[in-house]
Amino acid sequence: MIRQIFALISVIFVAGCSQPSYDIQGAPLMPDQAVVFDIDGTLTPKPIAIYSAREDAAQAAQLYAQAGYKIVYLSARTPLLQSGIPKWLKANGFPEGSIHLTQSRADRSDHAAFKQRVLQQYAAKGWHFVAAYGDSSTDFVAYGGAGIDKRRIFALKRVGQAECQPGGWVACYSSWAEQLESIVALLRP
Repeated sequence: MIRQIFALISVIFVAGCSQPSYDIQGAPLMPDQAVVFDIDGTLTPKPIAIYSAREDAAQAAQLYAQAGYKIVYLSARTPLLQSGIPKWLKANGFPEGSIHLTQSRADRSDHAAFKQRVLQQYAAKGWHFVAAYGDSSTDFVAYGGAGIDKRRIFALKRVGQAECQPGGWVACYSSWAEQLESIVALLRP
């Protein structure tokens, strides 16, 4: 009887430690290439419209993810509203990615410094950003400060605004639909 219990425990222990073959993740196609997305105002229509996804934003992010790029999400959203971000991204069709949120009062008081620091940590580990998307001047300051080439920084107008916020970006788009063709062209072999 003890031998049978021991055998059952061994089977449970070994089975619990093993990973089914379908859970093994393939190597990324672009092992050191990433794309960064601000969330509020970039993937949403406005910074305060946190429950709405901007049309075609998920499709744009999916194009990069399907091509093998690492997706990095950044948000300086208030802590009270941060916990819903992963569920919101998934529910709206955004690809999996690393999510970085402000953790301290200092981060929340200087959004650009927070985002720049996160991106510099990626760069220090060998990551290269092929594109960075944002809607606010703090995004553009952070991207430039992290060493992202201005030709790879793209601005999105907030819904209802006449212009993109000022900053070091190469192009200003009213919608993600305008950017989809450029993304597809960039990703063509």
